[in-house]
Amino acid sequence: MTGYDAVILFGIVLALVMNFFNGLNDAAHAVATVIATRALSPVKAVLFTAIANMIGPFIFTTAVATTIGTSIIHGSALTPESIIVAMLASTSLVFVATRIGLPISSSHALVGGLLGSCIAAAGLTAVIYPTLSIISQVAIGGIAGAIIGSVVVGLIAKALDGDVTLALIIGAVCGAALAIPILMLLGMITISGLFGIVLFIFISPILGVTTAFLFDLLISHAFGHSRQNRMQRIFSPLQVVACIFQAAGHGANDGQHAVGVITALLLSAGILSTFAVPTWVLLTCAIAIGLGTCFGGWKVVNKMAKEITKIRPYQGFCAATAGSATLAMVTTYGIPVSSTHVISGAIVGVGVTRGKNAVNWVVVRQMMEAWVITIPIAAICAFIGYLLFTTAYSVLL
Repeated sequence: MTGYDAVILFGIVLALVMNFFNGLNDAAHAVATVIATRALSPVKAVLFTAIANMIGPFIFTTAVATTIGTSIIHGSALTPESIIVAMLASTSLVFVATRIGLPISSSHALVGGLLGSCIAAAGLTAVIYPTLSIISQVAIGGIAGAIIGSVVVGLIAKALDGDVTLALIIGAVCGAALAIPILMLLGMITISGLFGIVLFIFISPILGVTTAFLFDLLISHAFGHSRQNRMQRIFSPLQVVACIFQAAGHGANDGQHAVGVITALLLSAGILSTFAVPTWVLLTCAIAIGLGTCFGGWKVVNKMAKEITKIRPYQGFCAATAGSATLAMVTTYGIPVSSTHVISGAIVGVGVTRGKNAVNWVVVRQMMEAWVITIPIAAICAFIGYLLFTTAYSVLL
């Protein structure tokens, strides 16, 4: 084995370790609600979601892997060295977050790592930027959605003698966030790459909140006169099914990160001639994320399951269903979103149906702060890491 072959092998192993830590941190997303409502024991919940995480990449497309490998950074800047440094930075960040119990996005950690190392290697031109046409289409769609949302929610609040000012603000935010994915589903706009990732940092939690909130209200109205024990008998098994589907969506979205970087690594090394995901890469990455889920970070699980809000069985079903539906939609379009953001938003959504005081907003604020700074911190770490690597390499030579 040559030294270059050893570098490629190290990069593949590192990508699998990254996926292991991905499962370790993100295990909380799928198991949080079933553990909170005691629909499953922690051991069974983790085992079922680990299997679903492994199966997910084979059920959905590899569109997210393609986005990671081809739509964020220009191929010329994706060298074995820049990819390995990016993975080292993102994996270290996810590991530290898991140790302290902070649910950060492994998706965004990897994206930030790629941005930092590739900018250090090739400058700002390494990044694939969106066109002005796409930005203007999104801006117009978002403004139209904000106007429609504020009018609808404002009228509802006025009819119910609620706080109209607050309703206008909430309607505008939710309307703008919902307009973008609706336009995507209708085929009116196409968003991908870094622009889509940054947009969905804000859109995905709002999608989770809104969908779960509305679904919770629907279920509450339909079963308003049912006893608690009957609700538990109905929704506990449904919640388990929804959480398994959510875990499959997580595996298909977050589990594709390592698939994308390994394929890009093989392409940059000349082992592949085109960006085509080998089956063995898909299989080994699925196993890695499944094993990581089996050793789930319990501090993160505890924060997601117990510290945001108290969840009832039917609410766990609503949150898991809203989260899995959102993940399925964005995965189909190849957008690497954070499942952390989606399911956290869904948990908040079901919590606020009992009033704003039912949610621990201090914890929510801490999580949101972590979401916003993940990409910049990972980018800075990878940028510095690449400069240190090249400096050390030149000194040794």
